[in-house]
Amino acid sequence: MEVAKNTFRRIAMTILFSLAFFTTYQAISGASVQDLSDWSEFGLFERPSVNDNGMKDSSLIQKEIPKLHHEYVAKSLPVYDADSVTLEEAVDWERYPSQKVVATGYTAGYESTGKKPGHPSYGITYSGVQVRRDLYSTIAADPGTFPIGSILYIPGYGYGVVADTGSAIKGNKIDLYYDTVAEVYNEWGKKEIDVYVVKEGNGKLSEQDLIDLNENEAVQVFRRQMSF
Repeated sequence: MEVAKNTFRRIAMTILFSLAFFTTYQAISGASVQDLSDWSEFGLFERPSVNDNGMKDSSLIQKEIPKLHHEYVAKSLPVYDADSVTLEEAVDWERYPSQKVVATGYTAGYESTGKKPGHPSYGITYSGVQVRRDLYSTIAADPGTFPIGSILYIPGYGYGVVADTGSAIKGNKIDLYYDTVAEVYNEWGKKEIDVYVVKEGNGKLSEQDLIDLNENEAVQVFRRQMSF
């Protein structure tokens, strides 16, 4: 009998402690039950903090996040008319850490890289992969801000995978790949914009990584909406 009472007492104390913890957390952070449910869906139970560089800490974003992200994109599309929904509308981007950056455009050509067609490393990024404009395009960033392999969502451009660096790309600057100089000027130019960190890279990127991202079935519906 005494054992049963002790067990019941422990269970009751655990429940009370949990309720007290949640109430305190909610009061401090302003998070609701729905907020916690949304974040936990992606393994992001804690809200990201801001580090010394002014970037929200994305250390909680694990390797499996792109897969979960794709699943979320797929289930977010209205079944009856998926083509009418843009990628920007399909995802609640506020789920992800964000950072304000200055974004410019670049090409593989001489005007951006100092290399001409025929050069052995023409079109080859710092990571070793070939430049590309696709559902997931190659972009350049400061590895100290966005490590190689990081996946960003850039409103008005799409997904960018950090594959390259640049002498002028430092801190909160990024460079978006386009096939031609005309596209750089006509479609982008220079913008200050908030980008969303879908995945923080580990310093490596392979051609197979890009192939896997660009061939994921969940995002193919958006291919028809892109201008490339």
